[in-house]
Amino acid sequence: MTLRDAAVEDLDAIMAIEDRSFPTDAWSRETMAAELASVHGRYLVDEHDGAIIGYGGVRALRGSADADIQTIALLAEYRGQGRGRALLRALLAAAAERGAREVFLEVRADNPSAEGLYLAEGFEEIGRRPRYYQPDDVDAIVMRLELRRHPVPHDTTEEAKA
Repeated sequence: MTLRDAAVEDLDAIMAIEDRSFPTDAWSRETMAAELASVHGRYLVDEHDGAIIGYGGVRALRGSADADIQTIALLAEYRGQGRGRALLRALLAAAAERGAREVFLEVRADNPSAEGLYLAEGFEEIGRRPRYYQPDDVDAIVMRLELRRHPVPHDTTEEAKA
């Protein structure tokens, strides 16, 4: 597994995954481009055999006590292999490096595998946003992780460092 910082040149590959992963509520190309260019975030891509198969991003302002996981997506055929967990852990490490003490995220209530991953990594449900994901009318589960209570595991392999 190879994680690296996302670049503007990765936008086409990221958008292809975004559109396949979130067919009814994918981010626009402009929104994703702005996220990749923002100094307030860190986006990573997961590469396999030279192709981008996943990505994730965190918004963490330097000096702020909190951060937000913006998105994590993998091509369906690569899910269930620990790649999402590796992306999440790398994003949590990036948030911690920027000084975050808490990390928040929203997950679709109809995505039990993603919710299970977040729970397994120490996130807890703190609320729900009814009908947040449109046009599907799906609730968002709001989750929080206190980094001090759940230190981020660091992978020591060179390939997984981001």
